[in-house]
Amino acid sequence: MPKLWDETIEEHRRAVREAVLRTTAALVAEQGLRGVTMSRIAQESGIGRATLYKYFPDVESIMMAWHERRIAGHLEELAELRDRPGTPGERLAAVLERFAFIQQQRHGHGGELSAVLHQGGHVAHAEQQLRHFVRGLLAEGVRAGEVRDDVAPDELTGYCLHALSGAGGLSSGAAVRRLVAVTLSGLRPSS
Repeated sequence: MPKLWDETIEEHRRAVREAVLRTTAALVAEQGLRGVTMSRIAQESGIGRATLYKYFPDVESIMMAWHERRIAGHLEELAELRDRPGTPGERLAAVLERFAFIQQQRHGHGGELSAVLHQGGHVAHAEQQLRHFVRGLLAEGVRAGEVRDDVAPDELTGYCLHALSGAGGLSSGAAVRRLVAVTLSGLRPSS
């Protein structure tokens, strides 16, 4: 096949996949996971059911693909904050605050949906990546004298991520920022 034809087909496949992911996420948010059918997704996406089944076997697999993409986007966003100019402490604070707000947003998913979305290996891989770059920022902070050196960076990483997971239960941005401030105060070197 000519290269232009291949590119056009691949572009079409991406567009169909994007429409399916976007439509399914909207339907699930509106009706819950059990209230959405493949027929409805096909209809709302503007494609045939047979075409939809060529891409995904069921609603859960569509939501899993949507979630994988969403997690990848969060990791990219956190990596950009980590890599921006500034001191290790400033970059760490930015990463931890954004992580806390992601946790708060995530809490909006229902229990059933959350159980489906968090069963994939993509979640464990993303958590490992997150731990790796938070640990790296903490180690930089120790070297710069901005983070306490009496606790290993691995332990501090666990402290930060576990503490900020609590942002999922918070209802306001101000409460999330207070939790981040308390977490960051636990990282400061003792005077």
